[in-house]
Amino acid sequence: MHSTVLPTRVDDPINAAILAVSEDQLQGFQEDPFGAIAKQAGLPVETVIERIRAMLEAGVIRRIRQTLLATNLAQGALVAWQVSPERLDAAFDFMFQRDPFSGHVVIRSTDVATTGSAYRLWTTLKVPQGYSLEKHAHFLANQVGATHFRLMPAKCLFVLGVGHVRRKNLPIGSRSSVLADPIYTTITELTELEWRVLIPLKREFTPSELCRDLWKARAQEAALPLDTFYEIAHQLNQKGVIGRFSTFLEHAKPNPEGERLVTRYNALFHWAVPPEKVLEAGRHVGSFHIMTHAYWREGGPEFGNVNIMGVAHGLDKERLLAHKTAIDRHLESIGIPVGYTNVFWGGRSEIKPSEISPFAYRQFCQQYGLDPEKMRDS
Repeated sequence: MHSTVLPTRVDDPINAAILAVSEDQLQGFQEDPFGAIAKQAGLPVETVIERIRAMLEAGVIRRIRQTLLATNLAQGALVAWQVSPERLDAAFDFMFQRDPFSGHVVIRSTDVATTGSAYRLWTTLKVPQGYSLEKHAHFLANQVGATHFRLMPAKCLFVLGVGHVRRKNLPIGSRSSVLADPIYTTITELTELEWRVLIPLKREFTPSELCRDLWKARAQEAALPLDTFYEIAHQLNQKGVIGRFSTFLEHAKPNPEGERLVTRYNALFHWAVPPEKVLEAGRHVGSFHIMTHAYWREGGPEFGNVNIMGVAHGLDKERLLAHKTAIDRHLESIGIPVGYTNVFWGGRSEIKPSEISPFAYRQFCQQYGLDPEKMRDS
């Protein structure tokens, strides 16, 4: 059957069964990811491949790739930028279109004016090992005319997932009985051979590449036998730098019919808790099923000295706020006082994986007339 006649809506029962697995349930490196999805979804693998291909071609799925735990491969931070209103859209465009090291690019706003409300542009930023995150941020600030910026590296991760389909109808306050495990960020050095595998491993797939023998062409690209490619990929997994195999839904824009069936609101939650309670608070926040991301990040005085941040998505704003209220009340009930809290709502947004290759960074420096050696950590 040709993919153009296949259902591509996320609320189609077969597609929903596939997406409930493929969004974020395949952890680590998978030699046969479509076979694994088929097994968990209880569907023929041929159906899985043709449905995922159809959704990718229709733009319902925006990206299919092997993700990395890039926090273990490169310095990274969430960055809030203060940019004048007349420069905001141009700054957004530069970060998304011209800086391969900026990943998520979002214009955010708050319901209540605070000191941090002036920081409308938010991005994730990573630079390859050996290079300076702060120097790159200063370069970007000069390019886009940002007057201030705040780098907020993750000191600890509690949740890092997606699973929008699974989270659509969660009961308010739904949480796991098991607290989220803290994941600390440590930079892992790779050999040249490991980089040779990692670079094709992480690149997203086109519709024509989707097949059962998914990695054969990537092994050929790396000029390695398939068995060797697998061996090094598993080695990378053991080193803690492989995330999950994932299909990423287009959740920031309407579907081809103009509907928003995945998510409408993107909320960045902030909590300021006592420093001695930050790990405990993060583990509890991360146990709530609505949270797709939760981190320990230091917001500084610009953001009320918040130290726990997290992201949740949903179709209904009031329902998302109800989820946050449930988290607030839970923290209070277990004796963790919240001195300050806020919500930054996402507006215009684009998402791409941040480049982490040192080879790509040197090329970028050459393109902009920068001396790569001067961009290194001091």
